Amino acid sequence: MEDYYEKTDHLTTDLSWNLPERRQGSINIIGGHAGRFNATIKISEFVAGKYPLEEIHTVLPDDLKSKLPNLPNFTFLPSTDAGSFADADEITKAIDSADYSLLLGDFSKNSITARALAAAVKEASHPLLLTRDTVDLVAEASPDAILMKENIVYLASLPQLQKLLRAVYYPKMLMLSAPLTQITEILHKFTLSYPAHIITLVGDQILLAEDGLVRAVPLEKSGYLPFTFWSGELAAKVAVMNLYSPHRFLDATTTAIFT
Repeated sequence: MEDYYEKTDHLTTDLSWNLPERRQGSINIIGGHAGRFNATIKISEFVAGKYPLEEIHTVLPDDLKSKLPNLPNFTFLPSTDAGSFADADEITKAIDSADYSLLLGDFSKNSITARALAAAVKEASHPLLLTRDTVDLVAEASPDAILMKENIVYLASLPQLQKLLRAVYYPKMLMLSAPLTQITEILHKFTLSYPAHIITLVGDQILLAEDGLVRAVPLEKSGYLPFTFWSGELAAKVAVMNLYSPHRFLDATTTAIFT
């Protein structure tokens, strides 16, 4: 492998010591639509039970307001007639109201929500992590300006990364059947061209990429299975560890994977 690639099966730099002893920091878990919102609430509860955050807000479309209990950590934003997020300005305000935001997905596939999310992410100034169908919606809404933002982490599958690269007409084709060496080379060059922070799963390896560097972590050492890798739990851990250890994406994310 080239000198931009490293493989680790253990935690070489543990940043869990950066977790504060007293409650500190705020995070938003944003996601769901009228027909599917359990994951957003479940991940919010997971984060609340695991980390010493001062504030955790579960951000949902307001179509759900009459269907859920009136809890202080629930924030409801304007929705479409079908119960999905609709207002870009309100999503941007929600993102920038917290120190970090996790856009968890389950947004439903509709053009109004896709445009609203893309516009909100483009304008938001606070750091955030995009995962699950959030990545698809952004890719469908011309992600050029979004990929140039330095404060976004993408936890995305290879097909989703393929969409992103195609959407910006990236000259290197990301083939799903390509060997690991070729995929790491593309991630190396792509993250030199764009300030994106990428997490993906290639076979039995978790790949992290930033500033041209690519780190591989064996999936079997992480405690995750291919299915649970995408459940949202890892995304939440990555978001929190990067909140508490900003500008140290590779080590913060590796800490999230192993702890």
